[in-house]
Amino acid sequence: MRILFFAAVALYAAAVILQFAGTAFKKNKLLKASWLVFLAALAIHTVFLIVRGIVARRLPLSNQFEFANAFAWGVALMLAVLRTRLKSDWLSVVAMPMALLVLVYAALQPMEIHDLMPALRSAWFGVHIGSAVLAYAAFVIAGSIALRYVLAVKKGADEDDLKLKQMDYLSYRLVAFGFLFLTVVILSGAIWAEQAWSAFWTWDPKEVWALITWIIYAVYLHQRLRSKKRGLGMAWFLIIAVPVVFFTFAGVNTLLPGLHSYG
Repeated sequence: MRILFFAAVALYAAAVILQFAGTAFKKNKLLKASWLVFLAALAIHTVFLIVRGIVARRLPLSNQFEFANAFAWGVALMLAVLRTRLKSDWLSVVAMPMALLVLVYAALQPMEIHDLMPALRSAWFGVHIGSAVLAYAAFVIAGSIALRYVLAVKKGADEDDLKLKQMDYLSYRLVAFGFLFLTVVILSGAIWAEQAWSAFWTWDPKEVWALITWIIYAVYLHQRLRSKKRGLGMAWFLIIAVPVVFFTFAGVNTLLPGLHSYG
């Protein structure tokens, strides 16, 4: 399994390098090679997830390594789906490095397989944590697209340009998608907490920061839908929101231990 994991890390890194080189030197052959290497990395990564799940005899989502690994896989899978459907090569520049970044973080965590803690042995396990993977992946890609939007504007691109409008709309759609799944995370977590700890809400640090993240993206959607705000301001909003997502994902476990410290 370690060979599969580190092979995926190496291939993602190679894909990122080829993508940046192809973009910098405007070499289509390098860009095509980057995409093929990335798809190979995603395939090996998927095999690793399946093998780990078979060996562990459960969904491989129970600790920080497994969640980070699944998070990176979610970013990569979402990129593959979006690029295939939208035919937008520029997505690779912003999303590939994020998948690699999260996977490198996973590589720094203990990789041992352990039995599930009693509190995790629930039918809500897959729903709760799987929804978090999808939500975080969508938010990270949305923030990455927003960063590219800001850089394009800084270089003199017109915000009325069709490509920038597409970036703006895609980031909004991703936030809406992620917000839906983060809502599922919070609601399923509340039900699960009541079953495990006899309380729907315990003000555990992970719960609090999940709620803070939810509120931040709720504000974004409110500004977008009710105030009709678009463009540079909303792009900056999404960029600033990404560190909050990463803190909820990793920082809370490190700095604010609580009931979710195992996850």
